[in-house]
Amino acid sequence: MKLSKRLSQILEQIPRGSRLADIGSDHALLPVAAVESGAAIKAIAGEVNPGPYDAAVKQVMESGMTEVISVRRGDGLDVLSAGEADVITIAGMGGSLIAAILDRGEDKLAGVNRLILQPNVGEDILRKWLYSHAWVLIEEFILEEDGKIYEILVAEPAELTDLTNEQVYLERAIAQGVELNLVWLLRMGPWLTKTPNPVFHDKWKAEIEKMNYILQSLSRSDQDSAVGKANEIRSDIEFIQEVLACLPKDKR
Repeated sequence: MKLSKRLSQILEQIPRGSRLADIGSDHALLPVAAVESGAAIKAIAGEVNPGPYDAAVKQVMESGMTEVISVRRGDGLDVLSAGEADVITIAGMGGSLIAAILDRGEDKLAGVNRLILQPNVGEDILRKWLYSHAWVLIEEFILEEDGKIYEILVAEPAELTDLTNEQVYLERAIAQGVELNLVWLLRMGPWLTKTPNPVFHDKWKAEIEKMNYILQSLSRSDQDSAVGKANEIRSDIEFIQEVLACLPKDKR
């Protein structure tokens, strides 16, 4: 089975022999590939929407893996019982939605030793959730596929990793002469700023373009709130430009 570049990168982060739960599994491509490759010995494909759920059922049946891949219809982590999975993947949703899924199903995270998360937007919201719930961000990836940029966050419980959030964030506060405080590291990514590849630069150049567009809209208003917001955006643009100018373009 040929996976997209995005799903292939997620697959590579699944430790061999895992019990996988893929939430929002769509066509169950990832669970099937994980079992085929040996990354997972068994898997659960969770999907709340009827169309993708039916597609997942069909995919698993055609793969001949119905004995090791369970396709379940339900909302978020409702498809799981505590202890059923040791790796959870959630991909293709907004960061706020993924955080809400984790929050609402936090009791299901008992026994889970790795989260592999791919938010489409709101990566900072997800980093904040992990940081405040004793999950340590052990690695991040950023990649481009079909004109879209994706970030993948890999986290483990604080008690299972030698890394601490203090090491990941606070000790990374200085990067190439640019001071990146906790707020900016949560926003830009502590590992992505450590090894910034060209896609990272492209993402933040695009963010600057969005901010400039907002500035143009705000310039047509003379309200105090608009003026204050414009000044805040200008400050952010200047800082991001400074960061990009100081950080090298790693080829990773």
